[in-house]
Amino acid sequence: MFQGASSLVLDAKGRLSVPTRHREVLAATANNQLTITRHPHGCLMIFPRPEWEKFRDRIAALPMEAQWWKRIFLGNAMDGELDGTGRVLISPELRAAAGIEKETMLLGMGNHFELWDKTTYEAKEAEAMKGAMPDVFKDFSF
Repeated sequence: MFQGASSLVLDAKGRLSVPTRHREVLAATANNQLTITRHPHGCLMIFPRPEWEKFRDRIAALPMEAQWWKRIFLGNAMDGELDGTGRVLISPELRAAAGIEKETMLLGMGNHFELWDKTTYEAKEAEAMKGAMPDVFKDFSF
């Protein structure tokens, strides 16, 4: 279960250094194998390989009317591996698709991560905080 936010900077080659707290879990559950793809909200999703395989199978089973979304998720997916220092390469194509240049936010989202351009994330978070909470939270106790 991945959770928490980390402000991270990509290196000059576009590599992301995964926080130490997540590396042991990724090594144990995914043999350091990751898959990265686009998210419709403008960020990237980073999956441990076993979680990606479940997600991929669900997407592949969608009917023909979802063909473009299959292309977005599956056609843009790129496999990667944590190197010896816990870094993973984010391809130039995926970085461009998410508007990521250097400063990022990595969010643990349970079974996967979201990787955002930091400025974009902060703007979207501020916008969400100004609005009302969705109705699904009306009976939610904090």
